[in-house]
Amino acid sequence: MTTTTPLISTQPLPGQYWHWRGEQIYYVRAGEAKSHRPPLLLIHGFGASTDHWRKNISELSQEFQVWSIDLLGFGRAAKPAWTYSADLWRAQLHDFITEVIGQPVVLAGNSLGGYAALCVAAEYPESAAGLILLNSAGPFTDSTHPKEPNLFQKAINQLLTGFLRHPIGNSLLYKFVQRKSFIRSTLKKVYVDQSAVTEQLVDEIYRPSCDRGAPQVFGSIFSNQQGEKVDVLLGQMQCPLLMIWGEGDPWIDARKRGAKFREYYPKLQEYYLAAGHCPHDEMPTQVNAIVHNWVKENCRVTVG
Repeated sequence: MTTTTPLISTQPLPGQYWHWRGEQIYYVRAGEAKSHRPPLLLIHGFGASTDHWRKNISELSQEFQVWSIDLLGFGRAAKPAWTYSADLWRAQLHDFITEVIGQPVVLAGNSLGGYAALCVAAEYPESAAGLILLNSAGPFTDSTHPKEPNLFQKAINQLLTGFLRHPIGNSLLYKFVQRKSFIRSTLKKVYVDQSAVTEQLVDEIYRPSCDRGAPQVFGSIFSNQQGEKVDVLLGQMQCPLLMIWGEGDPWIDARKRGAKFREYYPKLQEYYLAAGHCPHDEMPTQVNAIVHNWVKENCRVTVG
């Protein structure tokens, strides 16, 4: 008699490249296509890559076909001198689903990747069989009292934007945040389980930051305007929604933000875990089980 144990891998799976708009995009595929279950498409957050899903891909691919992709400007993807925004990544993801995967998927995104996934699910509903958001980023409309920044705040915002848009200023700031010590310190602030902040994880974030064009990507992201409001996107969305929150995230008030999502999309399902900003990496066994059960119960392949 043989027993099986959860297949959690700490090593990233090998991937390949897709040519999109003249640029190289890296992605990973694992598992066989299932006639009765949609594939999963995993989307990383800011500064991360397909490597950040290494603890999830192997186990989930036992029951699903799993894809993971580097957003343009991150990971092993190209880093051209373009304007980076949710609109760009929404188009990238939709084209990847259409051209490479060839059928609707369950999108799962962490942080910035969650916001990009939400944009796809809302604006290209034919691409989304379901949506899973893990500590998702993205702005809500302040429906109570939209605040106009005061003159001092406006001046600071304009100064910071100008600093980032200037090559020298952007380069100086980038060199500071690119350091391994800064990456490690930041991760330790946003992970509840400090043992999950390994040198491998630090290296996986540091390595792409050394690529040609990476500083310009950084400057473009932080000097451009925010995209469509989350509540507007939720109003356009039709597919099932699962929220997974790391309650120990210092960047997000998970309970308060979860309530905002429920206000605009009350039929969602949600789970709160004793993790930080990246629950899929910090508590992979629990997250994999939640994803596995929810997709099987809520997401179907549409035939004909």
